[in-house]
Amino acid sequence: MKILVTGGAGFIGSHIVDQLLEKGHRVFIVDDLSTGSMENINPAADFFQCSVLDGELMELFAREKFDVVFHLAAQTIVASSLEHPDVDARMNVLGTLQVLEGCRLYGVERIIFASSAAVYGDSAELPVPEEAEKRPASFYGLSKLTAENYIQMYHALYGLNYLILRYANVYGERQGDRGEGGVVSIFAGCLNQARPLTIYGDGGQTRDFVYVGDVAAANVQAALTPHTNRILNVSTQSETSVKELAGLFAEIAGGTEEPIYQPARSGDILRSMLRNSEACKALSWQPRIGLREGLLRTYQAFRRTKA
Repeated sequence: MKILVTGGAGFIGSHIVDQLLEKGHRVFIVDDLSTGSMENINPAADFFQCSVLDGELMELFAREKFDVVFHLAAQTIVASSLEHPDVDARMNVLGTLQVLEGCRLYGVERIIFASSAAVYGDSAELPVPEEAEKRPASFYGLSKLTAENYIQMYHALYGLNYLILRYANVYGERQGDRGEGGVVSIFAGCLNQARPLTIYGDGGQTRDFVYVGDVAAANVQAALTPHTNRILNVSTQSETSVKELAGLFAEIAGGTEEPIYQPARSGDILRSMLRNSEACKALSWQPRIGLREGLLRTYQAFRRTKA
């Protein structure tokens, strides 16, 4: 298949590109490199440096006639969305709309969209099912939910097939210190420099940490499954507190200093764990890398790149 990955030079997108290429697909990357990196780009892919908001995107759609589009280009920082909601909406809503127009106009068979656990907000129901009430606590979560609604409308009006994957907190190699799962990269940097870890709040807030290789595998399966026009959680369906994460990571890296505690941050969700049974069934997929193994791989990769 001929496949476009927006945000393909980024953390998650680059892993999806690698796995698609391993399967023999022809892959095109669109990325403006505002957060992505040239180092992440697989040389076997065709790379175009532009934003999903640029007119060049439509020229690429018209010329290449993609079979499938993975849309990962996004503003992913909760704090930035609260400070600059206009920037967040422009990228996450208008950028998605531009991609959808390309899909509609040029016959794309399927779009696979990277959404987030942030659409749920704090949910009293754990693990959170896909049909749970949506109560985003940040403009980031709201913009992702709005993008989902646009995708579903494009299906209803124009027949564009979709799969929306709501990621839990993704971590792994190539991760920056920003975004929903950035705490892992931040902790890795502190431990690598023998600095104490900083925990916001009391550390009791929980997350569902899912390894990037498993997330990429779910995306690859989403390109092939007959079960389209669905929303699926991509997660481990397990809950780990930030305090537990810090202890486990310090054990792996040999850190000895006690964490520093700072006031809780606005917009942070207290508890998060997503049900993954629907994704496991629909995609014939399951997470394979446990947290300890994933953290070890992440830290080893961090040490190699920061040496």
